[in-house]
Amino acid sequence: MKGDRIYQLALKKALMDNADLNEVFALLMKAKKVSNYKAIYALGTWYLFGTHVKKDVYKAFELLLEAAENNIPEACFDIANSYEEGVGTVKDVNQAFVNYMKAALLGHKQSIYEVGRLYYYGIGVKKDKQLAKVWLDIANFYGISE
Repeated sequence: MKGDRIYQLALKKALMDNADLNEVFALLMKAKKVSNYKAIYALGTWYLFGTHVKKDVYKAFELLLEAAENNIPEACFDIANSYEEGVGTVKDVNQAFVNYMKAALLGHKQSIYEVGRLYYYGIGVKKDKQLAKVWLDIANFYGISE
């Protein structure tokens, strides 16, 4: 992926003792400029939680959505959660289900549980306890129970 070396350098620097977050942020922005979707996801989480930047759930949603549209599993999960809770966007349980499903199919394990939960309660999808059991059993196999 374009910008992976810059993104990896940002991660390495972020994990250092006394990390210079200004430098990390600059590296992530540089990687974002070449459409590195992992960096775009990382920046989205910074805005979502107010890490070194002013918290801005709308900016976070925009960045996370871009990463999710480019198949970053964690971004799909965060977008699903944003739609389910109405954080940075209008609450939309149908879109929450679609994005949890996408994240699950991309291998995001917590999303497997979430798909089962939504089927069980009929949130954003028709209630189906049999499908819920299948998804929840798979989640349980991976050690995820909530």
